Amino acid sequence: MSEFCHRQAAHCESGVVSAMLSHHGLPISEPMAFGLASALSFAYLPFVKIGGMPLIAYRMPPRWIIRKASKRLGVRFASKTFRNQKRGMAALDRLLDEGRVVGLQTSVFWLPYFPDEMRFHFNAHNLLVYGREGDDYLISDPVFEAPVRCPAADLQRARFAKGALAAKGLLYYPVHVPQEIDYASKVPAAIRLNEKIMAHAPFRVLGVRGIRYLADNLIRTSRRRDARKRLPLYLAHIVRMQEEIGTGGAGFRFLYASFLQESAEKLDSQALADAATALTAAGDRWREFALAAARVSRKRSDMNIETLADLLRDCSAREAEVWAQLRQWLHSDEVKGNAD
Repeated sequence: MSEFCHRQAAHCESGVVSAMLSHHGLPISEPMAFGLASALSFAYLPFVKIGGMPLIAYRMPPRWIIRKASKRLGVRFASKTFRNQKRGMAALDRLLDEGRVVGLQTSVFWLPYFPDEMRFHFNAHNLLVYGREGDDYLISDPVFEAPVRCPAADLQRARFAKGALAAKGLLYYPVHVPQEIDYASKVPAAIRLNEKIMAHAPFRVLGVRGIRYLADNLIRTSRRRDARKRLPLYLAHIVRMQEEIGTGGAGFRFLYASFLQESAEKLDSQALADAATALTAAGDRWREFALAAARVSRKRSDMNIETLADLLRDCSAREAEVWAQLRQWLHSDEVKGNAD
């Protein structure tokens, strides 16, 4: 097997899948890994709190990309968690000694190579370990431009951190990787599932309806008695969830748009290219909202909340149109007969 090649990526989980499968002879870009996993989403979850504020998510939950991409592509992974931390580290060492590249789920907070401003308690950060030298592990972390090193004690702490989404030392590696992808069948199947997630979610807090729900909730929050105190905090939280946690809301839209563009080239589809352009425009609109919301939260703009809500509604409308375009493509003669 060829020497491992580090790849910087937009998002840790899709970056790990892309790098790992490419290393094992199945060249696949990060956008293609993300798109084939049907990973784009939106969720406003008031019953899940982060710092007293509702969770706002822009992609499917952790481990979704690994599970869905591997199932769709026919990849088989071996994975294991551990009750005993020393056994978990010993298992990693054995796999590295065999020459394997190993995926790990870790806590961002305990990885010392992260700058202090980027470290927070998030237990679902994925990275690859491709070797060790002395007490240091050689790590390909998709967030960083170049490979990094991590002392054994710190990596152990990151693998076995407690709390929500605790990894329990999870490690994984492929045991079977096909050598080609049937894009003509896999791409429509992936888009079909993602269209269902975004356009036909059964609850109003999910998908394009969820974006409108966030807009309505913003208006409701502005009318509370404690709005003067709460609203700036709420807006700052929305911006942080959108642009500072992980890849960000707009970033995931751009990533999926890249998947659509790459698929358009592989399938020679103008419809997919048009949808990619439209989704990129929606991502730009999300960025406009984030900038405006940040200015309002810091009292650097007198823009009213209704205008901010209208920006969100426009994001929802734009994304709804993208999925309508893709739904039409799925029912076209171009796609018939290629479904899984």
